[in-house]
Amino acid sequence: MPDTIEERACALAVYIIETGSTVRAAAQKFGISKSTVHKDLVKRLPECNHTLYCAVREVLDRNKAQRHIRGGLATQRKYRNARS
Repeated sequence: MPDTIEERACALAVYIIETGSTVRAAAQKFGISKSTVHKDLVKRLPECNHTLYCAVREVLDRNKAQRHIRGGLATQRKYRNARS
């Protein structure tokens, strides 16, 4: 775990950019809450590294646009497994 909040925000951003993961997956990987990940990326990161913020914002926006599709697929899997 990075030593400072700014380092943690940068580490989270790099992880999300490299893997394309969601906020939930990043929170699980780093062992922190989704709220903390979101606050680090949206509030703290622009202040310490604006270039990195712009790159991670693209990934977050793409994930948000695909969120309804992932939710629908999860529901579909849930009901398929329930019938088996």
